[in-house]
Amino acid sequence: MADSDDVVAITQLINLYGLAVDTQRWELFEGIFTTDVDADYGEASHWTDLAQFTSDFAAFHDPFDSTQHTMSTHVVRVDGDRARSFCNGTWRLIRKAVDGSPLWDGSGWYDDRWVRTAEGWRLRHRICRITWWTGDPFVQKTIPGVEFVLTTTVLRREAEAGRVGVLDTTTA
Repeated sequence: MADSDDVVAITQLINLYGLAVDTQRWELFEGIFTTDVDADYGEASHWTDLAQFTSDFAAFHDPFDSTQHTMSTHVVRVDGDRARSFCNGTWRLIRKAVDGSPLWDGSGWYDDRWVRTAEGWRLRHRICRITWWTGDPFVQKTIPGVEFVLTTTVLRREAEAGRVGVLDTTTA
């Protein structure tokens, strides 16, 4: 059984991610991710360097009038200095500078691998997948020439295919 302090620390960092994005406090990423993070957000959105990941996230989110990220359904499994976690996330992106509706809402899930460092827990590998979205897709087109693929995935099918890592550590 994991130490409850580890579970709380990891859950707090997951929640801090949402706050960091919504407040655009990108320096907070350094306290969440490893410098060699492997952040897989889908087909066209994959980073293996924290500096580039942070820079691209800042450029993507800067044009929004407001964003709101809510993290929920936390499952954390700790094994010594390694951990796995899963959570759902919902987000609302608001950008009034587009024709049509200024809203783009989405939901997805995060499957994470953590390492304990001298500075505390850090997220080493993240898989994020969109489950559904609605609204004006032009709202999220904030970087000219960069297209984010809006592919949706069904969590049940990903789990059946063995692609939800935290399930490998969960016993019935």
